[in-house]
Amino acid sequence: MSAIGEVELLNKYGLHQRPAMKVIETASRFSCDVFLVKGEQRCNAKSIIDVIMLAAEKGTRLTVEADGSDADAAVKSMIELFRNKFYLSEE
Repeated sequence: MSAIGEVELLNKYGLHQRPAMKVIETASRFSCDVFLVKGEQRCNAKSIIDVIMLAAEKGTRLTVEADGSDADAAVKSMIELFRNKFYLSEE
């Protein structure tokens, strides 16, 4: 089973190390494969190096792709994570 969703980086500093770790923590809770897509770049959402290499700034729109038995739940969790600015303070 596969699922796809769209997210936008709403936080002030984009996808730097702290939010990237939240992405990896969230994606790693699921057994399915989870990817973030920015244009032609497609990265493994469970890899810190891949996620940081996206160099996604505030306002960047990403596609979340998941493939596996819990793909729908993984995409929903990722959308929620981005919508809530990774549950991090921006100070």
